[in-house]
Amino acid sequence: MVSTPATAQAQLDKLSLALNSGTLADVRRMLNGLSAADVAHLLESSPPRYRHILWQMVDSDREGEVINELNDELRSVFLGDMDAAEVAQIMVGLEDDDVADILQQVPDAVTAEVLNAMDHQDRARLEQVLHYADDTAGGLMNTDTITIRARLTLDVVLRYLRRHEEIPAMTDNLIVVNRSDKFIGLLPLRTLLVSDPAVSVREMMLTDIEPIPADMPDDEVARLFERNDWVSAPVVDDTGRLLGRITIDDVVDVIREDADHSFMSMAGLDEDEDTFAPILKTTPRRAIWLGINLITAFIAASVINMFQDTIEKVVALAVLMPIVASMGGIAGTQTLTVLVRGIALGQISSSNQVWLINRELAVAAINGVLWASVVAVAASLWFGDWSIGLIIAAAMVISLITAGLTGAVLPLMMKRANIDPALAGGVVLTTVTDVVGFLSFLGLATLFYA
Repeated sequence: MVSTPATAQAQLDKLSLALNSGTLADVRRMLNGLSAADVAHLLESSPPRYRHILWQMVDSDREGEVINELNDELRSVFLGDMDAAEVAQIMVGLEDDDVADILQQVPDAVTAEVLNAMDHQDRARLEQVLHYADDTAGGLMNTDTITIRARLTLDVVLRYLRRHEEIPAMTDNLIVVNRSDKFIGLLPLRTLLVSDPAVSVREMMLTDIEPIPADMPDDEVARLFERNDWVSAPVVDDTGRLLGRITIDDVVDVIREDADHSFMSMAGLDEDEDTFAPILKTTPRRAIWLGINLITAFIAASVINMFQDTIEKVVALAVLMPIVASMGGIAGTQTLTVLVRGIALGQISSSNQVWLINRELAVAAINGVLWASVVAVAASLWFGDWSIGLIIAAAMVISLITAGLTGAVLPLMMKRANIDPALAGGVVLTTVTDVVGFLSFLGLATLFYA
């Protein structure tokens, strides 16, 4: 049974109490009574001093299942303490794609030793998956499939299935291939179960489903599954020969990882960032991003410094400056977020980019005029000077239009240059909006009051 978040938290609290009280026998019993996913969740939710104690209490025959459920960073920590024999042992019973994920996180020497210890058939299947990058369909696929021929009758297929002790998990279709193992079509299990046993597979199979090329990026695979509501899909090579299949559980992992990547990248962090990572590991990662941000802050500060004399004469400028920069930053971030999401969903192409840019410019201009009017009145009444109101209004219009344009164009340019817009877009956008906001506001004020 899979636990809810509330149940998992309650289990974590009980385990923590048991650990603190030293009743390790109770901890072991409670831990090994949980599902592999719940054990992995508890490990990820525990401070470092508890993790290794908990890991040592996991039954050896369950270690592979638990390792498979962990995030990449924590998985690497535990794998780093294992030798080749231990790695080979935990992989017994795992699916090919899961084994490939584990082997990609251990040294090449360990991978070679593990492969050499396998029998020829298992090694050949695994090497087929390892041949492809882990962010492609080939890296996601599992070679454990059930294939049939088109000439067979459904009765023969049913008798063939009954010879299996079990069929692969999430098998919703049988894959139809020819003598050369080239993909022909799919026979849904629901069709097999309710159709006349005397008819042939050829008569009942689906031939309008395109298989997934092995080199297709995993985000495109995820979009296909989402769009078509697939549970599984066949994977083929360049010649159309069947290699394996992808199942929805692996696609859910891709969707989650992509969402984590987009969310964490906005703060300059890795999607595998460990919530409970030690201080010495966490600090350098954040320090790098803070250093980059400090450089951009100095750029904005240098713009302000150019107008030091004007600010000294008109103190109101120092009070109102943050408003211009803040409004531009918010407007730009809204546009950037919409564009990054559209790119991630595969909705943006060369045919609709211009329309989107024009839409964002129009939205920015309307919002600029609207809120510039509000701020102009407020600033004029606040400082008793209608000139300052007109200056900040003009600066806000300029800032918001620039923010809208930058937020729309920047991710498109970065995507074309193979730079992740979720990672670098926020820093560049903030720099542009701050510089343009300060430059327009203080520049107009200098021209007017001079």
